[in-house]
This record gives sequence, structure tokens and C-alpha cells, in this order.
Amino acid sequence: MNHYKSWSGLNRQLSAFLCEPLKSRITYFLTRYHDVHNAYGRAAILLDKKELVDFTWRNMYEQDYGISKLYDKDIPASNIEETLKPEWDKNRTYSEMDFLSSVTAFLTMPISDALSCDDYIVRILAILDRRVGKKTLQTIRSENSYVMLPKWVKQFYELRFSVSKC
Repeated sequence: MNHYKSWSGLNRQLSAFLCEPLKSRITYFLTRYHDVHNAYGRAAILLDKKELVDFTWRNMYEQDYGISKLYDKDIPASNIEETLKPEWDKNRTYSEMDFLSSVTAFLTMPISDALSCDDYIVRILAILDRRVGKKTLQTIRSENSYVMLPKWVKQFYELRFSVSKC
């Protein structure tokens, strides 16, 4: 994960990148419970103050459980995350730390790379970005590849298409 100074600074940056129709509607949320063992936390993306998706510390335990099951099967450590990623993507098995890592990565990459990134959280942030113009949105929509994405990701594409009238 890239270094960052504060969540409020990252949140300001993310909010500044939102496309105009969603600027007042989308909010990002992150909290860390520092006084709790292991500093558990929670992150979410909200539309009109309703959660569209969340990322919690419980998902970190689900990831660890999946990893431990593969260790028992003697799968090489280098292949474990690669093996589990499709399941994690499908079931949104990502923690607030995964969200934070994706945010810091997104803020340092070109928008064209973010739109085609393997990290679905980065792709969500990219599709909501003001730097994605109508022509790019029309291309994405006409290629129709977004329909194969998990429902939790696809909803952001459909939201952006609906507010951008493309």
C-alpha cells in the first residue's frame, strides 16, 4: 500500500475526482477502531447516504480462512492469492484495508489504466471519475464487457451510465 497522511486527505481527493452529477450524491466512508484488538475497521461507498457496497474486517478473516485451506493443500504461496482472487471478486471478500490500498493505488495511476485494472475497487473509483468522458463511457457501454462483472461492481457502471446520459 502506498503511504498516505490521512483518510480525510484521501477522501477529499476521491471526492474531487467524482463526475459532476455524482459529486453531491456519492460519499466514501472509512473508519478504524484503533482501541479494538487489531484495529478493526470498515469502509463503504454510499449513494444518497445509502450503502452500495462495504468492506469490513470480517472479510479479512474470510480471506485468511481461504488462504489457510489452500496452505493445507500444499499450493505454492505465490499462487494462493491468484487462486482465490476470482472468488473474492465474485463475493466482494475485501476488507477496509483492501479498500484503502485500492484508493492509494488509484490516486497514483492514469485513468486509462484504472479503467482496465484487475482490482475491482479501482475500477469502481475509475468509472465514477470525472476524467472519464462521454466517448469513453459510450465505448465501455457498447463493448458490453461490464455486464460480466459481479453485481456489486456492475451497479457502479450502470449508475454512471444513467447519470451521464450516454
